[in-house]
Amino acid sequence: MEMLTDFGKILVFIILGAIFVAIAFIINRFLRPVRPTTEKLMTYECGENPIGTPWIKFNVRFYVVALIFLLFDVEITLLIPWAVVYKEFGFYGFGVGILFLFILMLGMLYEWKKGDLDWVRPEVKPKDLKTVMSEFENQYGTK
Repeated sequence: MEMLTDFGKILVFIILGAIFVAIAFIINRFLRPVRPTTEKLMTYECGENPIGTPWIKFNVRFYVVALIFLLFDVEITLLIPWAVVYKEFGFYGFGVGILFLFILMLGMLYEWKKGDLDWVRPEVKPKDLKTVMSEFENQYGTK
């Protein structure tokens, strides 16, 4: 009988994992209680009663704030090992940490200046055609 290669072992592991998950889902389907109620079938919105359709467009600021949080949170997490061992590297280790903090501060100032940290932004009022045409005529002097 031939021995499995390393890739063959990985394939067997993936197949067994998929079979295990499928069996777990099938057993769960038969063992779980089925008692649907109106409240259980409602869309869950953090304890609030849902109003309207769940298929709404979210403001892109939710995603921007979440991405900024993840970015700075991960970078701040990198400071923990530095804080533990920076004395072993002397002034060089301290300088690298301060440089890292300075770059983080520049990134935060950039996001603040750009306005991505402001939750409520002033509304941009669209210009009507008459205003746009008059600005164009003033700028280029054509009528």
